[in-house]
Amino acid sequence: MSKQDVAVTTVDAGRCCAPIAREPLTEEAATELAVLLKAVADPVRLRLLSMIGSHAGGEACVCDLTDAFDVTAPTISHHLKVLRTAGLIDGERRGTWVYYWIVPAQVARLGALFSPLAEPAAR
Repeated sequence: MSKQDVAVTTVDAGRCCAPIAREPLTEEAATELAVLLKAVADPVRLRLLSMIGSHAGGEACVCDLTDAFDVTAPTISHHLKVLRTAGLIDGERRGTWVYYWIVPAQVARLGALFSPLAEPAAR
């Protein structure tokens, strides 16, 4: 393989591959991404994130979320806190209820980690 072929292969790999396959993550990036991955690694939290994101108007009241699970309200609050601490959701109190919405940039970081920018080159 010539130097030119190696250069082309390296450039193609940079364009075609998901960020996790492009180059090794730095310690800081791995630590930040691990927090996001840990937050969605629980089935209840993953469902909560999905329910909030797909709710009409892009936000959901905690009152709309609790009945969908066979766990206590304090358990739902804990899971919402984990998602919020990770920066995947945000919320605000309105009267007696808290309304939550997805933070698109944080959720996009998760998707972008594994999403290729183009089809991988044939090997």
